[in-house]
Order: sequence, then C-alpha cells, then structure tokens
Amino acid sequence: MEKNMAFTIPAWVPEGAQRYLAHTETGQSIRDIARSAGCHASTILRQIRRIEMRRDDPLVDAALQSLAETHFTDPETGAGDTFTATQEETAAAKDEEFNREALRILRRLCETGSVLAVAEEMDKAVVVRDTGDAGATRTAVVECRIAQALALKDWISCDNPGRISRYRISSAGRTALSRLIAEAENKARERSEFGMAEAPASFQAQMAPGHGAAAKPDRPRRIRYSAAESPLIALARRRDRDGKPFLDETLVAAGERLREDFELAQIGPQVAQNWDHFLTAGGRGSFKSEAHGGRGSSDARDRVEHALSDLGPGLSDVALRCCCYLEGLELAEKRMGWSARSGKIVLRIALQRLKRHYEFQSERNRMIG
Repeated sequence: MEKNMAFTIPAWVPEGAQRYLAHTETGQSIRDIARSAGCHASTILRQIRRIEMRRDDPLVDAALQSLAETHFTDPETGAGDTFTATQEETAAAKDEEFNREALRILRRLCETGSVLAVAEEMDKAVVVRDTGDAGATRTAVVECRIAQALALKDWISCDNPGRISRYRISSAGRTALSRLIAEAENKARERSEFGMAEAPASFQAQMAPGHGAAAKPDRPRRIRYSAAESPLIALARRRDRDGKPFLDETLVAAGERLREDFELAQIGPQVAQNWDHFLTAGGRGSFKSEAHGGRGSSDARDRVEHALSDLGPGLSDVALRCCCYLEGLELAEKRMGWSARSGKIVLRIALQRLKRHYEFQSERNRMIG
C-alpha cells in the first residue's frame, strides 16, 4: 500500500494527509503506517487526529473526499499498481500547475483586505479585496480544487466556515509564497541564461559584466516593489510631489477590471501565447484576432482584446504584463528595453487610457440600452 500511495497521490498532498487517507480509506493500522514510515505510532496517531479535527473546514473536507475518490480505489481493479513514464509526466505537470496557481492566488491574498470567498456547491472561488467605503474588488478567480489544496496544506485558513466561507493567508502560506517566488525567479533566470547561451557571441560579449567598464562584484539587487503584491497596489501607496497618491482609486479600479476580465476568461501564464500579438517589445505589432481554444468566457476575452487594442502598442504591453500577468515593473522595464523607473510613468498613462476606454464603453452601452 505504501508503494501505491506514494505513486498515486500528488506530491503537494501533505504527509499527514497521506497517512490519514491510508488509515481511513484502506484500513491500514497505525502501527503498520508507523513501521513503514520509520517513526513511532504516537506520531502517526497525532497526525491522524489533527487531520480529523480539520474536517470541519469545508475545503479541507472536500479535498480529502476528492483524494479518497480519485486515488484510493478498489485494489481488485488494479488501479495504481503500475506507474508509467506518461503518468509520471502527467503528475509532474499537475504539480507545476498547482505551484503556478498557488503563487498567483497567494500573491493576491497578501494584499491588504483580501480574502478568498468560497460558496457552497460552487466550482470556483474568488479573491476579493476590500477597497473601503463598503466597496470590494474581485481580483482573482480560482477553481475550487486549487482552493481545496491550499486549505489542506494549511496555506489559507477560515475562522468561521459557513454558507460563504472567507479564507485568509496563513503564516505557513506566507512562507510558502516566499519559496514559490524564489523558485519562479530561479526558473526565469535559468531560461534567461539558456537564451543567452544561444545568442551570438558578439551579443554575449556586449552583455558581459566587464564589457565597456570594470567588472563590479555581485551584490544583492534592491527590489523597488514587493514581489508578493501587484505593481498597482504598490504604486497606489506612493505619493507624488503634491502629496497625492501616484495612482488614484479610479486608475487602480481600471487595472483591476482588466485583470478581472482576464481571470474570467480563464487565461493565465500557461496560455500566454494567445496574447503575444499584444506584446510589442519583441517586434510583434499585429492586433489581428487569433483563434482561441474555446476556454473560458468569450465575452471576457472580447473585452480584454478590445481594451488592449484600444491601448495600442507599448501601453497594451505594460498593462498586460503588470495588470494581468502581475509582472513587476523592473521586469517589465527590462523586457521592454526601457530605462529604469520609466515603467511607472508609462503604466499610469496606460491606466488613464484604460479608464477612458471603460468610461466610453459604459456610455455607449447606456446609449444603446
């Protein structure tokens, strides 16, 4: 059973939950599990009791039920007895998808006043941020299976479960977010280095640290904005020379509206190629509509496409990167080839244009109605 359990349960499932399911779903004794794990039976007992007490949480209970139905089948069927290379690749892809979604949602939950709202019998959950004056903005949409995994890993917690349960990021979730951010940055750095290795030798020489000046020792790079929040939220806290917010609430709301439609269309970094024609940094300036895979809301896709088309080259790029992909301003500036600290000015211009776009759309819909 230990072999089957290790092969079929996803890697993200906590060790305690794996042992709990092994005991409750297969009838394996606590002593047998302890013997296989190489620990004392009292340790296994404490883990099982802790998971059992957490089943009052609707997301935790649903996650355990789903894992039991999916990965603990009748042994007579032979399910899970073999583990092929294809199954291994599929499991790795699912784990990568979970990490990507967890990074996206935990970033949003780190924003002040943000909660993950889950309603009974709904297949999706939403992240909502309190904007003050009894207002709220939906900043992300996530499938309930991802929310269940976050709750089972204790990365989010709910103080008062009910018909609509509200979850906040936990201390374990903040620690996990830091790790996921570091892993994502390392992967991006590796891809960048791989691309550098494929570049012509003359270009590599120009980009070398010692080209044109004495090489400077490596030192930690100072990040201007928190990697755990969107650039819009960070800029909204900053003040200009007159003491006014660099981005007012109307501009932030315009960016969040674009992000909301982006989420409703269920398009994310894994299918970002659908929107490459809006990224002009690499010389792609065509705004012709591309065929989509039929995923998500077509109305939301149309709204995103119309908004980005109205912004035009350059502005649509920074809006898509910072509002939708949640790329930091430093990364956007680097990819666009802009000078340092220029990104925030262009982003504000893009948000002002985006605000006018939405105002025009609302006025036109009112006239048609």
